[in-house]
Amino acid sequence: MTDPFSSSGSKAPPKPFTVTEGRREVRSFVLRQGRFTPAQQRAFDEAWPRFGLDFTGAPRDYDAAFGRSAPRVLEIGFGNGAALRFAARQDPSRDYIGIEVHAPGVGRLLNALAEDGSDNVRLYHHDAVEVLEKEVADASLDEVRIYFPDPWHKKRHNKRRLVQPAFAALLVRKLRPGGRLHCATDWENYAEQMWDVLDATEGLSNRAGPRGHVPRPEWRPQTHFETRGQKLGHGVWDLLYDRT
Repeated sequence: MTDPFSSSGSKAPPKPFTVTEGRREVRSFVLRQGRFTPAQQRAFDEAWPRFGLDFTGAPRDYDAAFGRSAPRVLEIGFGNGAALRFAARQDPSRDYIGIEVHAPGVGRLLNALAEDGSDNVRLYHHDAVEVLEKEVADASLDEVRIYFPDPWHKKRHNKRRLVQPAFAALLVRKLRPGGRLHCATDWENYAEQMWDVLDATEGLSNRAGPRGHVPRPEWRPQTHFETRGQKLGHGVWDLLYDRT
């Protein structure tokens, strides 16, 4: 398989999700590729055929992709894949779908999955909104996880944050009744915005009550940066919502 980011490769970099602001489009993320190591390139060459899902823009048969029918958990923006890897190993009864636009993180997780021999994980290297809109059937997800999304901490950039009303409504469509949305952030201002958006979204119920959050659930491993931040007095907010 060719390098998906080389000038001669068959894949173009994923198109960023945009939200319309008047006549101007606003990106919700910046594509930062970082250093792509030989090991990560080998992961795309060797492990992508097993764990990767190429975006097609058509409804996806996930039973065929996983070779079984099982509850499905979607993690958006899995970063280096530590939480997704942990969840898949701890919970083999469910199938996990990860979406990430950062190539080195995808490559790192591909290597880890190959090492683990995991069969219940599939990955997209694409924009999450396009995947949700075009490949994921309505009411087909058991859970959606969004851990530490880019906070876009400067006030003028807050409009770029992923958790916005239109996106929340899209998640409600894709979750089955009784399904769960789990968000986590270490930016209090972003937690406030999540409450503003999600508490007001029809079809979602905050498990901890309005503007409430819960202790870190056992299924989300604590990250190194989270541990360091807590030692410095930084907060972390886990928000759980049920699809009503």
